[in-house]
Amino acid sequence: MKTKSALIIAIIMLLPVLGMAQEGATITVDDIQICTGVQERQPVGAGEAFARDIGQLYCFTKLSAGQDSASVSHVWYYNDKETLKVALNMGAKTWRTWSVKQIPNTMTGQWRVDVVAVDGAVLTSKAFTINE
Repeated sequence: MKTKSALIIAIIMLLPVLGMAQEGATITVDDIQICTGVQERQPVGAGEAFARDIGQLYCFTKLSAGQDSASVSHVWYYNDKETLKVALNMGAKTWRTWSVKQIPNTMTGQWRVDVVAVDGAVLTSKAFTINE
């Protein structure tokens, strides 16, 4: 009886740990590019500085996870102020995905995109500039 009680207590104590392992898949960012387009699931026109009349930009990421299903967000910032957050789902252990942001020609200066895990951890960031 004592052994059965100890086993039940051990299982109860492990449940939160097991739940976290399922919720927060380990995701790594294998590549991140700010680019002018995506063709055949590859970034096109990648760079770190763009003309003010660019119109729109893409954040392309190649991700790896320990499971087939996981999620991240692309969070776009202009001068450290969040302007867009896009949730992106992975459908395989290796996944290429992207988000797109309209860039008004009045918003010159420093930009960045953070790749954020479901738990809020920033996996990586990519900074870029919109020239005046």
